[in-house]
Amino acid sequence: MRILLYILIMAIFILLALLLKDKSLIITIICSLIIISFVLNPMVCIKGCISGASLFFYKVFPSLFPFLIICNIMLSYNGVYIYSKVFGKLLCYPLGLPLNCSFALIVSILCGYPLGAKYSCDLYEKKIIDYKTCERLLNIASNPSPLFIIGSVATSMLGNTNIGYVLLLACYISCIIISFIIPGRVHGKKFNDKKNISQSFNINLGNVLRDSIDNGIKTSLSVGGFIILFSVVNSIIKNSFIFHFILEKILIIFKIPKTLSEGSILGLMEMTNGCNTISSCNINYGVKLLIIGFLLSFSGLCIIWQCNSFMSKHGFSLINYSKYKVIQGLLCSLVSYILYLLLYNNSVVTTFKENISISYNINLIFITAIFLLFILPVITYNLKKHIQ
Repeated sequence: MRILLYILIMAIFILLALLLKDKSLIITIICSLIIISFVLNPMVCIKGCISGASLFFYKVFPSLFPFLIICNIMLSYNGVYIYSKVFGKLLCYPLGLPLNCSFALIVSILCGYPLGAKYSCDLYEKKIIDYKTCERLLNIASNPSPLFIIGSVATSMLGNTNIGYVLLLACYISCIIISFIIPGRVHGKKFNDKKNISQSFNINLGNVLRDSIDNGIKTSLSVGGFIILFSVVNSIIKNSFIFHFILEKILIIFKIPKTLSEGSILGLMEMTNGCNTISSCNINYGVKLLIIGFLLSFSGLCIIWQCNSFMSKHGFSLINYSKYKVIQGLLCSLVSYILYLLLYNNSVVTTFKENISISYNINLIFITAIFLLFILPVITYNLKKHIQ
């Protein structure tokens, strides 16, 4: 059986090499492989599906669905204009974005993937921002939520809440750096204040609630579908002898721990499982942060495809988006490691369960750093404006 599967895999790779330009044929072959895996290992696929469904219904849906409804209501009642007035200069000027983008940025900061991408596309669909601005905003407003980083990754997985502040700060710094790398730092169109405010008074609350709930259900189910699909694919890959064969070769060549290589590979597919696997590795803490920092900003193929479900209908490039996510992941990885060395150079951490001793108040340092991170660019911008 294994020999036949090896021959099948080789034949598929040959076909992929010969027919690389034929997307429909490649997708058909990949789907056929998944069907074959389902037939050969039904329990593995069923467990993967149940695991993905449990993750969605018990962890993702309860927080995602109400947040979607509230955000949709705010969009209908001119929330974008209000947020742009209150937070626009603080958030958007340092990132080279028009004030109208502040709503999507705040949603990204509060709730994380994939809502930043969704509301970036919503702003474009409502003609609040133009195509080029939305293209930049998609990458800048795609970040993990503080609750996920500090709660799930740092506290639950790594066993140290303070490390979450380091990872969160690294994500914000890499986001600001990527805003300078992505071309097109321009200012978008302005709001017609009176027109927008007067229109918001004429909207029927019942219709807004109905449309917001419909949109929330549709978006939530779409996200849930991706989570379940990638959970099944992850289960197939994790239990595949081909995966273990490749893993063994990697271990022999690079001499790295099995859980580290397994977590890194699976993390590229779905970041939560990857971060969880890597956090349990008995390796240097700095190396853990290097890989976890990359996975958090890269987000994994599961979330990238969730974002693409909002982007594709407007013609935004998935390749271009993915390219900048890789760059942001590398930046976050590097910044995470540097911050770890600066803040924890007197600490000794060897295992997952050990606590890190800190000689000063990291919360105060984190708050100060965030303050400087947003205030200094605004001051610099205003100085340049006055000089010019």
